[in-house]
Amino acid sequence: DQSRQMCALMETNLSGLLVAKAEFEIVKADAFDFLRKRKNADSPFDLIYFDPPYSADYERVLNFIGEQAEQLIAADAIVVVEHRKQKDLMEEFGLLKRYRVLKQGDSVLSFYQSSQ
Repeated sequence: DQSRQMCALMETNLSGLLVAKAEFEIVKADAFDFLRKRKNADSPFDLIYFDPPYSADYERVLNFIGEQAEQLIAADAIVVVEHRKQKDLMEEFGLLKRYRVLKQGDSVLSFYQSSQ
């Protein structure tokens, strides 16, 4: 997230759920820049929750994740994207394939997995 307040809130919520600090990483950064720097890390992500501002360029980040899936995410990883109901995301971004859509009011959660 790019907001210090939201990062602190996420950490508080995860601590309240008794999730060990070693089990999560909250990063205050632009998603694309962070993922680009992180793509060759030793441990791939098991879960990415992508909740950008609704005016953001979703496709740029999702295309990057899909193109770099083998380096960025575990084989059974899930990528969850929150977006407006009016913003229709593609079914596939590189190796990412959408398998579920959950609508909640004006918001939608799109769930993707890699076909790697």
